[in-house]
Amino acid sequence: MLAAGPALAAADTGRERFPPDSAPYPTDQQKGQQRAKEKGVQKKKKEQRSRQELREDYERARALILDGAYEAGIAAMLALGYDDNPEVANFIGYASRKLGRYEESRLWYEKALAADPNHVRTWSYYGMWHAEQGNLLMARDYLEKVRLICGSTACEEYVKLKGVIDGTVAY
Repeated sequence: MLAAGPALAAADTGRERFPPDSAPYPTDQQKGQQRAKEKGVQKKKKEQRSRQELREDYERARALILDGAYEAGIAAMLALGYDDNPEVANFIGYASRKLGRYEESRLWYEKALAADPNHVRTWSYYGMWHAEQGNLLMARDYLEKVRLICGSTACEEYVKLKGVIDGTVAY
């Protein structure tokens, strides 16, 4: 029979392999924390992928609108589920205006400006809306708003709206 000495007792408990303050196996709490951490990483990856997919879907919808496929572009923008985003609402307003749906367009432009009162592209497009309606006084007011937001008369939104007001550009 072997005598159980201190070395054998330590070997049986596994103490020589682990520092005295740590457990040799993760506790349930540690396992739960690890699972939560892994889920957090997975969620973050999913959100990043989702944001990227959302951006790609937005770009496709925008391209449809800019290519003149207004109905399909509006449907694609609405399918994003972010119609309270100023860029999305603005492009729905733009496409609606191009389809001659002026009241619908006005509502979308106002929705875009409610989301971001300094959304310069919406101010420009809404100014074009007013110019098309024959309200050049309001279009000029919006042109001034665009200038103030841009800080100059050189920004693209100012130049385009000014061209529409002056009758040198159709947009």
